[in-house]
Amino acid sequence: MYKNLVDFTKKLYKNSENIPLHEPFFDHDEKKYLEEVIDSTFVSSVGKTIKIFEDEIKNFTSSKYAIATVNGTSALHTSLMMSGVSINDEVITQSLTFVATSNAITYCGAIPNFLDVDKDTLSLSPECLREFLSSHCEMRQDGFCWNKLSNRRVKSCIVMHTFGLAGRVDELKEICDLHNIILIEDAAESLGTFIGKTHTGTIADIGIMSFNGNKIITTGGGGMILTQKKDLGEKFRHITTTAKVNHEWHFDHDEIGFNYRMPNLNAALGVAQMKKLNTFLETKRNIASSYQKWGKDNSIEFITEIQGTTSNYWLNALLAENIKERDDILEITNKNGVMTRPAWKPMHQLKINQKFETFEPLMNTEWLFERIVCMPSSFSKDPDLS
Repeated sequence: MYKNLVDFTKKLYKNSENIPLHEPFFDHDEKKYLEEVIDSTFVSSVGKTIKIFEDEIKNFTSSKYAIATVNGTSALHTSLMMSGVSINDEVITQSLTFVATSNAITYCGAIPNFLDVDKDTLSLSPECLREFLSSHCEMRQDGFCWNKLSNRRVKSCIVMHTFGLAGRVDELKEICDLHNIILIEDAAESLGTFIGKTHTGTIADIGIMSFNGNKIITTGGGGMILTQKKDLGEKFRHITTTAKVNHEWHFDHDEIGFNYRMPNLNAALGVAQMKKLNTFLETKRNIASSYQKWGKDNSIEFITEIQGTTSNYWLNALLAENIKERDDILEITNKNGVMTRPAWKPMHQLKINQKFETFEPLMNTEWLFERIVCMPSSFSKDPDLS
């Protein structure tokens, strides 16, 4: 089976040597836009291309406001700060996520509380969230949600759309609203993923995106904050540009801000990449279908979108029978030039997070971690879909 998987992947990508997990695709557009920005000399955080890129994301996602940042982690950090998260507050999130999610929480001096995910979405479980809030928390006279055991206020909740698969955000938003908890969508991996006709990252109070080199489109490094509220949109733009007060020549700053704005050079890459996004999405769905068909023919399960959602299939992931089979697949594929990776080590298992809260058991998280193998999922101009 392992050799068949290697052979199939090399045939799919028409590559007999090394196949990366997810590499960017560039053509003449990127060079054109980069040269325009270089010629303008506005290469840093002031330049018209940043706004063009923000408008492209706004139009594609139907978000009312989009604020470009230097990376997805800075977008998360700022989102938490603007949600009022500070020292000794609690923030709920899933344990099956990239470490940037929990890092952003600790940047604020807050305490992450790790919950389980649903097996079919790999995303925060609404059922688990309900159970945690009903058993561990209470609404107090101040109108806020408090953890009865830690006596800390639960201010925010972060849900991640893992590998580009949509989570159950509508349900999570309803639960969070009932408990006066601000919901943030970590849509770092889900540009092009929809729930019904609504783009991920636009359902919760705040959404964030990432344009790292391995994402479906890339700016080299970059992120985006999405919100539907005018006051928040203006505040995000202000706080990510060092909270500088607008003036033709004076330098004045009215609060502590962050130097988190995306440079114009990076935005140039983003504008060029957005021209190809629909092509990327269409091809990646075809690649996902090929993996799924091969999996069905070989009794291997690939994780697929749930009903009512449309995934961008950023990363295609199969489920091994157990951790031994997972590790065997990882070893054989990587030794034979097919880059595969496991899921991230769950946050509650990292040594750096041992002092934080975990709502146990996290059975689905641990089950998935022991079985997930992420397969090469790059865009290809001419994949072999036969």
